[in-house]
Amino acid sequence: MAGTDEEAVAADEALYVLTAVLLTPAKFPSVLGDDYPEACAALQLAPRADGYGLVLGQDGEGARWTVVIDDVSLVAVAIASWDCGMEYDLSPDERTVVAALPGWPLAVAVAAPDVPAPHDPGPEVADQTPLAPPDTSVWGPAQRRLGADEIALQWAIWREQIGDDFFPAPAAAGAAPEAPEEAPQDDEAAPRAPKGHAGVRRVLAEAWAYVDTPPPLGRVRSSFAPGDARTLRADGPGWSLVARTDDIAFVLLDEEPGEVLPVGRGPELPGLLEALDKMAVRPL
Repeated sequence: MAGTDEEAVAADEALYVLTAVLLTPAKFPSVLGDDYPEACAALQLAPRADGYGLVLGQDGEGARWTVVIDDVSLVAVAIASWDCGMEYDLSPDERTVVAALPGWPLAVAVAAPDVPAPHDPGPEVADQTPLAPPDTSVWGPAQRRLGADEIALQWAIWREQIGDDFFPAPAAAGAAPEAPEEAPQDDEAAPRAPKGHAGVRRVLAEAWAYVDTPPPLGRVRSSFAPGDARTLRADGPGWSLVARTDDIAFVLLDEEPGEVLPVGRGPELPGLLEALDKMAVRPL
């Protein structure tokens, strides 16, 4: 328990809940890290096997607080209800509170009505530096992971930009996988990948290594997709990969600001995606 921080929240009466997110091995704010333990470390939390729910809100003075609870199912139900446009009163039992942390680890675009504007609690009520969202104003790991999130969320839109003629003919069996030729660009947002891209080759090699040596929990995640496919997400030092098990993959690299690199199926990708899906963490 965080002690003084929780007492500070109680002293300001209720917490006005604005939003909530899950922090579990299968689903966590990827902007916070490449894997679940790294995301937990950003909040100074131990990587609990069942995960946490993060409740973001304001106290009666308008101060930002993040309440960490161990009732993951409560937060999951609240999020599902809100996503369906239904009202849900998220009021965690104080017995489920693990910590009350000053600040917000994520950007929140709304504010509670009839209280002062959102601000960090002062040092007189918070005994640690308030949480703050990672800087995404410049390209780097946080922005790269957010980009991968967007591709996974808007897969159809990104996939439409890549026609079947974008990729060269498959290489002979046993040949090293290659990235495709550069695609014609209609605008700056069009994905591209130079043939034999060294960064893409490195990502594929490191992803294959995960199959033999499992990475930290949450670096490979599998979620639902249309039909019998799965959406795969893998992250590593300086890279993110998003793929559909029945289709292609997209790679983002820290050293390639703003670029989205498509990788055709070829002879190697299907086997890699199948192997990653078997070892991936899945939501309950």
